Amino acid sequence: MNIKELEEYFIEQARSLYDTEEARSLFYIITEQQEGWGRSYILMNSTKEVDVNQSNKYKDILSELKTGKPLQYIFAETIFYGLKFNVGPAVLIPRPETEELVDWILQTVKVDAQKPDKILDIGTGSGCIAISLKKHLEKTEVSALDVSADALIVAQKNAALNEVTINFINQDILHYNADENYDLIVSNPPYIKEEEKAAMHQNVLDYEPHLALFVTNERPLLFYEAIADFANRNLRKGGTLFFEINEYLGQETAAMLKTKGFRSIILRKDMQGKDRMICCSL
Repeated sequence: MNIKELEEYFIEQARSLYDTEEARSLFYIITEQQEGWGRSYILMNSTKEVDVNQSNKYKDILSELKTGKPLQYIFAETIFYGLKFNVGPAVLIPRPETEELVDWILQTVKVDAQKPDKILDIGTGSGCIAISLKKHLEKTEVSALDVSADALIVAQKNAALNEVTINFINQDILHYNADENYDLIVSNPPYIKEEEKAAMHQNVLDYEPHLALFVTNERPLLFYEAIADFANRNLRKGGTLFFEINEYLGQETAAMLKTKGFRSIILRKDMQGKDRMICCSL
């Protein structure tokens, strides 16, 4: 079997889960991960033979993909904002829209005369937000909170992997009181309503932690309200609060923040044109 035949085999086998272009993109991701082959290499070396061990690796990956297991969990790692992160069932797979949130924060901070001295990331999961911010704001003290001890183990490994120091806090933000004050608080908390499950991909439902995903239909802004209250107590005057949000609850989230005394509220769309981020200040 040569590289071209391996590609065709992979796409054909993956068609039960993905369309042709999605399957082809997955193949390129896997070849880059497993062999270090980019697209141009594959095109220029399509007739190069692959050995049995190589082809068997792809068959094993296909077997796992067919169970619905996300590719990032198969590899136990992913790339976020140019950095490598360990991922597993204890944490959500970082999404591109969260990269956009990190970029928005860094672009906002860049134009400020005074860089934030202290940042808190609430619901850190894999640590992708906190670690990415620390990597670009070396002099800033960054803390990261999560209710899940298992998630924090992953986040601690990711901090070591990316050679940054983060202060990790194992607490439930719904009941957490702190003496610390922060210049910037950011959170990507659970925001998917139970009634939205039917529209979600099965591999998310089967493999990613529901603790980090779902809220009740009756109180979809539960965590936003709690974090806003925490920010009212622990965010310094003039400090900034950033959220990733449910695309269907942008106006409701903005209205809630206004009632809690926040100002300069900005609702921002992601690259797909969905309301996915919001920031405000005290």
